[in-house]
Amino acid sequence: MENERGFIQSLREGVDVVRMIFFMEAKKAFKKSYSNKGEKFQRLLAAAVINRLFGTPNPEHPYKEFATKHKKLIDEELSKVPERFPELLIPLTDALRIHFLCNHCEGMPDFSAEILARAKEAGILIEDRDTPLPKGFMNLVYKIGKAYGLIQQSGNDNDNRPDAL
Repeated sequence: MENERGFIQSLREGVDVVRMIFFMEAKKAFKKSYSNKGEKFQRLLAAAVINRLFGTPNPEHPYKEFATKHKKLIDEELSKVPERFPELLIPLTDALRIHFLCNHCEGMPDFSAEILARAKEAGILIEDRDTPLPKGFMNLVYKIGKAYGLIQQSGNDNDNRPDAL
């Protein structure tokens, strides 16, 4: 049971890497689109879009207030993800599916199906893409995480890390 929890935690960390990459890219895009709104607004919008996509609303101030006040804008920006970030659709699709599987394994409420449906409706979920196997997902995460500087390569790593899965 402990191994399973550690395995699920590793997968969730992989999902978090994809979320962070999306956050970084969204922040950059919103800096251009909402230059008149300021950095705090751009950051809050990027966080709200990623939280809406993954069904993980932040209940803390100021995130909750921002999400409530700008719900329409958040949904609008969510619908623009496929055209604005086409290079992230594969990692987002895989991360959403792994997120769903982790929630299912941990017996979390079945709102995960709603998350996948919302992503499908927004054109983010690539339906004909197979659900990733954990090792394949973690290898994808490792590659893109390294490319974005979120994962550091140690001296004995190779490009096929993490092969422990």
